[in-house]
This record gives sequence, structure tokens and C-alpha cells, in this order.
Amino acid sequence: MQLQGRRVLVTGASRGIGRELVNEFAAAGARVALVARSAPAIEKLAADVGGDAYPVDLCDASALDGVWSRIERDGDVDVLVNNAGVDMTGRFAASDAAAIDALLRINLIAPIELCRQALQTMLPRGRGHVVNVSSLAAMIPFPGLSSYGASKAGLSRFTAGLRAELRGTGVGTTLVELGGVRTQMVENTREYGPSRRAWERVEKLQLSVDLDADVVARSVVRAVQRDRPSVQLPRRARAYPWLAHAPWRITDMLLIGVDRHTDEQGDEP
Repeated sequence: MQLQGRRVLVTGASRGIGRELVNEFAAAGARVALVARSAPAIEKLAADVGGDAYPVDLCDASALDGVWSRIERDGDVDVLVNNAGVDMTGRFAASDAAAIDALLRINLIAPIELCRQALQTMLPRGRGHVVNVSSLAAMIPFPGLSSYGASKAGLSRFTAGLRAELRGTGVGTTLVELGGVRTQMVENTREYGPSRRAWERVEKLQLSVDLDADVVARSVVRAVQRDRPSVQLPRRARAYPWLAHAPWRITDMLLIGVDRHTDEQGDEP
């Protein structure tokens, strides 16, 4: 997709990877819509890049309802980047029920709902792109990351199914699967002893290395420009998603030629 003059919505845009995504998409010529809870942070960044700020608490179902339509009043959105996420690290048995609920809402339910809203306008136009930012924790059972890993595994599976459903519609998808990135979220996971020791073991075996957020952002922008279905970083950890996705790819090959856009009566669903 040519990004010059396109409009891109980035969630979790106030810091970390989200902030770098905003800068990179703007540098590619896109007008960026910034979504995050922190109004002052995204309003300043939006002013810096010539974008638009939309303070939204993605954990609040009522705030999420109809948010796509509200944002599109200022212009059609061509790319949705579901980047917002929260971490939860620690012994699962000691977890707080409300915290688990919030994590699932932000990491899984909100991206799914935003995709649903986005497709209401992207599909009739016959163009668009959805980026869902997941994690290698979806495939690697690190101790202390049970709930977080489950939320990201759900997002990865959802994206795979969505890509199969959207084949031939003009709307593309990119699944981003990340290892360690130098952000506060990753630092939080290393405050819990078992998680920290697991990270240290993986790094000692040279199976992963921490990346800078701007490197991730540039890779995501290139993936959208080239309609790539996936981004896996760091590159040395690509064996994990390759093995995990093998059954999906086999199934997708078996379903080549199957009509995915009409119901049994031949009518549009």
C-alpha cells in the first residue's frame, strides 16, 4: 500500500512502540490518528506529526462502541494498527480477577472489536489493511506470563482466521510477533524472578535479543507498504512462529479455491 496521503489509526500511541509507529507512518506520508488513554501525550505527539488525537480508554466497552465511526468523521481510515497492550507478570494463582479482565479486554477484545468496526467501511471500499501486534509469548510458555500469553495467542489465532476470511477482498492483514523490545512493558516482565530467569536463559542461548522500538516500527511500516502477512522479530527467533504456524499454513493450502465470501445459498452474508 502506498502510504502517502493515507490515514492510519494507531492504538497505544502515547509511548513505546506506539509512539515510534506514529513517527514512522507520519514519515512515510500518512496522516495518523492517535488513540490512547493519555490525552496530553497523544495531543502533543499529534501536533508534532500533523495528526489527530482521540483519547479513548480501550478497556471501557462504552468508550469503544462506535469509536471507528467517530474517528472517520475526520476522514477515511485506510490502516488500523492494533498496538495497545498491557502486561501482567507473576504467579497466576495470585492474580487479581479484575486485572485479568482488563488485560483480556485491552489485548484481545478491543483489537477484535476495532477490526469488526473497521471492516464495516474497509470491505465496501475494497481496500484497507489491519495490523495486529502480538508476541512470541503466544507460543513460548514463559513462567509468570500465563494470562498475557493467552491474550496474545488469541490475537494471533484471530488474525490467522481473519486473513483467510479476507482473501480476495482487497483488505490485507499483518500479524506482528515480537520478542523482547526495549520498553517499560518488557522491563516489567523481568521484575518477576522466574520470568527474568527464563529471559536470561533464552538470551544466553542466543535465541533472542532485545530490539529498539524504532526498529520494530520501521519493519511494520514496510510490511504494510509491501502487504506482508507477517513480521517476526528478532529474526533469530523466527523458528518459533514458523513451527507454530505450520498447521495454519497447511489448512490454508487445503482450502485454496473454497469460496469464502458467500453463504450456502450464494448470498452475501
